[in-house]
Amino acid sequence: MSVDNDTQSAPAAQPAGGFDNDNRQAATIGDSARDYLNRLRGGDMGSLPAILGLIFLFIVFTSLHDRFLTTYNMANLVVQAGSICVMAMGIVFVLLLGEIDLSAGVAGGAAATIIALMMIDHDWPWWAATLAGIAVGAVIGLAIGALVSFLGIPSFVVTLAFFLALQAVPLKLIGAGGSLRFNDPVLRGLSIKNVPITAGWIAAILIVVAFAALSLYNFRTLSAKGLVHQPFGVVIVRIAVVGVIVLGLTALLSANRAPNPNLFNISGIPWVLPVVVALLLFWTFILTRTRFGRHLYAVGGNAEAARRAGINVKRIRIAAFVICSSMAAISGLLLASYVGKVSPGSGGGNVLLYAVGAAVIGGTSLFGGRGRAIDAVIGGLVIATIPNGLGLLNQASYINFLVTGGVLLLAASVDAVSRRRRSSAGV
Repeated sequence: MSVDNDTQSAPAAQPAGGFDNDNRQAATIGDSARDYLNRLRGGDMGSLPAILGLIFLFIVFTSLHDRFLTTYNMANLVVQAGSICVMAMGIVFVLLLGEIDLSAGVAGGAAATIIALMMIDHDWPWWAATLAGIAVGAVIGLAIGALVSFLGIPSFVVTLAFFLALQAVPLKLIGAGGSLRFNDPVLRGLSIKNVPITAGWIAAILIVVAFAALSLYNFRTLSAKGLVHQPFGVVIVRIAVVGVIVLGLTALLSANRAPNPNLFNISGIPWVLPVVVALLLFWTFILTRTRFGRHLYAVGGNAEAARRAGINVKRIRIAAFVICSSMAAISGLLLASYVGKVSPGSGGGNVLLYAVGAAVIGGTSLFGGRGRAIDAVIGGLVIATIPNGLGLLNQASYINFLVTGGVLLLAASVDAVSRRRRSSAGV
């Protein structure tokens, strides 16, 4: 994927903790571990704080409530985190440029409204209505990106204006106090139905095998050409970790998690999880394996240097906002699938704040140039875990806001400190 026809290469800021972006040669696992510790000391934290925070939350909530770690609650957590993770992945593209999109939440609500109306009033099939909703999101992003790139209006101001204006779309189309049922069997099924167990296992095995094959192929190719590559032991460890996570999660969700297993069966991976995984793999490929991804990091790291290197900075900015709003449309669809309806308030409230918080908590820098799609997923799990656990503990709503705000502030502080340490280290 590319957004211009330039043939010149440009210096690109590398995504923190990227799959193959280590710029040092490590001969052994020990060398690789020492190299990683040195990067941590230099401020390259990546997703480590979010992962540690997620583990901490799981330990705390598991110790306080015996139902937190049940398969039933884990499946609920996956569904609850789905829309947050998807919108946060789109937000990552904008944050990589040091920009912000305050309209993503309501853009998703407007797109979900269009999807529902196309199915209810015009009898469109679910796939055509979904494409129409994503197209609405893309047009919104195109308009925002053009205003930011060609007129030079700060993204904060442009997206704030769109945040206010887009709330009129569902209000006008639905009416105050009204709602549209989101009951298409396919789209509603993303949240309330599960992948058949056999199909889930086949997909999980294929993912592990594909990841192993790609990792080994990259290792062999880089080592044969004498290029920088990680030790074979590290490659094997990564394959083993991915295998344990994917197969373990599949086994967990394939078990019968019904509250009363003797009366009925609830088993299988919720359909929202394959959607999130597919988007994660796609955008990870775009960011790490394409010229567009390299240019995006370059513009986020130093826009002027990227421009001098021949990168079309304006086009990159527009593309980032288009991707963000398109992902917001998919997120709005998933949120409507979860709640079962679209209303004038869809996409408002804290939807955007949770998505931005998820991206930042996951490790994406607010200052641009550093971040990955996986950061959004990890941060989304952290954001979703807090209300999930507190809900089981019957805590008041204000506790949820306090804890979530504190976690976000801590993540922003880690980002600022890490950036200062990287600057001191000359990174």
